[in-house]
Amino acid sequence: MTTHVDKNFFLSPVHIYTISSFVLVTTLFYHLRNHYFVRKYSHLLFIVLLVISEISIVAWSIAVGQWDIRYNLPLQLCTISLYLCIFMLATKNFLLFEFVYFFGLGGAIQAILTPDLFYTFPHFRFIHFFVAHIAIIFSILYMVWVMQFRVTFRSLIKSFALLNVLAILAFIVNIYTGTNYMFLARKPTNPSILDYLGPYPWYIISLEFLVFFIFLFLYLPFILNQKRKVF
Repeated sequence: MTTHVDKNFFLSPVHIYTISSFVLVTTLFYHLRNHYFVRKYSHLLFIVLLVISEISIVAWSIAVGQWDIRYNLPLQLCTISLYLCIFMLATKNFLLFEFVYFFGLGGAIQAILTPDLFYTFPHFRFIHFFVAHIAIIFSILYMVWVMQFRVTFRSLIKSFALLNVLAILAFIVNIYTGTNYMFLARKPTNPSILDYLGPYPWYIISLEFLVFFIFLFLYLPFILNQKRKVF
């Protein structure tokens, strides 16, 4: 029998507590960004969290008989971001950072705010979902706050272009397998920002403009930082 199922998880007390905890820990991470341990070892912690989260979800899916090509191919945006973050942290590669900063940060934050999740605490899926997405965000913030990596408007364009290439790939896979990777075949069941972007397939076009706007918003701190030291 399945336990800890919550079909109304969005903005439930548990969801609100989780978001509040995420904001608190993020603030703490920012204030400790120059601490020796954070500078020396936090990226290793994030790599471990990302690797374990990916291995554990595959193992859990197989163990409970839920592994399915419709859900487990690495074609969801946050799964792609997770893999890129692992290699980014391991290699300190700037190109990977340019790509993942925009769609990784935007996708993971949106996932935390409007999770496509049907399990509540302390179910494994709940823990995995938030640990994986928060680890993605912290991995990117590590590169900004600790490694002092900076994106440019050209980085924004490159990330947007790669995102569209990945979206086309996911769209093709969706057609041939009946899947819904990147939510390009239908909207998620739970409430999300896609609910305000019109019916299928028009919401995909609206989503293009929204994503570009979100990318501009994520670029804003770097514009401000040119005028005064924000981070």
